[in-house]
Amino acid sequence: MARIPFAQLIRPADGLPVLVDFYADWCGPCRAMAPVLQTVARTHAGRLRVVKLDVDKNPAAAQQHRVQSIPTVVLFKGGQPVWRQSGAVTAEALARALAAHL
Repeated sequence: MARIPFAQLIRPADGLPVLVDFYADWCGPCRAMAPVLQTVARTHAGRLRVVKLDVDKNPAAAQQHRVQSIPTVVLFKGGQPVWRQSGAVTAEALARALAAHL
């Protein structure tokens, strides 16, 4: 699988906002967020791209965006962070928070 540079990942050609989930496989709350992110991706299909980024495999991106705890989700628009949340949340809470930015 080809690696996509992080800068390109958060600024896709289609111009959609990108919600990046900074996670790790060993993190229990991160695993609990997986179905939440799947729900959000499904309900916002065509309006939002959801991407998972393993902090153990991508430490530079996590450090660049000051991710100090996981899970942390960051919403990027035009390659710039516009919203972030640390800790596990429900799909409903995440959708409400994202609504102001989509």
